[in-house]
Amino acid sequence: MPHKVGIVATGQTKHTAKRTDINLRELITEAVTRALDDAGLRMSDIDAVMLGNMEPFEGFMLPELWSVEGWGGLGKPAMKFNTGGTVGTSTAIAAYYFVASGIYDTILAVGFEKQSEGHTQTAITTVGDPLWERTMMAGAIGNFAVMASTYVHESGVTEEHAAKIAVKSRRNACNNEYAHLQMPNLTVEEVLASPYLAYPVRRLDFCPQSDGACAMVLATESKAKKLAPQPAWIKAVATAHEQQYMGDSPRRLADMRSQRAASQRVYKACGISDPVRDLDVAEIYEVATYAELAMYENLGFCAPGQSGKLIDQGVTTMSGQLPVNPSGGVLATNCIGATAMIRVAEAALQIMGKAGKRQVPGANLALATGYGGNAWTDALILGRE
Repeated sequence: MPHKVGIVATGQTKHTAKRTDINLRELITEAVTRALDDAGLRMSDIDAVMLGNMEPFEGFMLPELWSVEGWGGLGKPAMKFNTGGTVGTSTAIAAYYFVASGIYDTILAVGFEKQSEGHTQTAITTVGDPLWERTMMAGAIGNFAVMASTYVHESGVTEEHAAKIAVKSRRNACNNEYAHLQMPNLTVEEVLASPYLAYPVRRLDFCPQSDGACAMVLATESKAKKLAPQPAWIKAVATAHEQQYMGDSPRRLADMRSQRAASQRVYKACGISDPVRDLDVAEIYEVATYAELAMYENLGFCAPGQSGKLIDQGVTTMSGQLPVNPSGGVLATNCIGATAMIRVAEAALQIMGKAGKRQVPGANLALATGYGGNAWTDALILGRE
């Protein structure tokens, strides 16, 4: 039987477009120090470090080696992951397995990115096939625009539905001291008036590029109970990958096969038959408004074609039955190496009752997801018990 694993502490930087005041090593130090302080630990108490970073986006090779002092790696076993948008959840899941297996008792997981100094969109463009895809699907925006067009056609969602997602996320972010885009007065009309980046995606439909880092401490049951009054217990994890060219199936939003597979595995492991009823909160990886709408369907929050009704009814707002992204989500903060880990950290804060102004009352069961690369998905369920 695997050991029970709990998240006992988290730490984040203040995420912003450009952290010109510090270098990458110092950025990492901020998150790591806050996580260790949260648990009352020192680096000498940590057995190993798991690192997540999208190396091509930093603009230089092996950023984790240059920043060893930032994550306290001197003399520590460490492993680095680089899996696109899912890198933060990949790192968290790896840390979980290392603790669950009994190899280590206490692990520090760190995700980081300083996009302002790299070449993110140039790197993403190289993912597309040079002959068949890059002319239409260059960068993240082109890819999502192609997928969103098909999803809109099949689902019947409107630009107004997407705009409501943008407003929900940026307003939620105002309760999150670490969030990048905090827009308390944003309206649906303003979103609809923002220029198109690539139809149907408007500027305010898409996530920002952020500098930032996130860190978490994971521990075995015996240690977790000593380190935190209420650990966030990791109840289930799953990863599912897609296999196709980017342009083979523009239906990748309408039918996210990897997300359906990963979410169904963690639901089954936890006895979840109705996610909206059984979950208390969800932190999902949505880089665009249309992606969040599609994910409602693919995560089983509603039937296909019903995501617009879900947001119209307010089901996923802070006062709704299943609040989605109380932190503001990726639409508010996107430091890619840390983005998916922030989903896990924010879900953990909800379970631990430490989410402050963004706390969902009585949160007992939370979903966190990562999404990226060539359409693969990670999913984790965290709980109080």
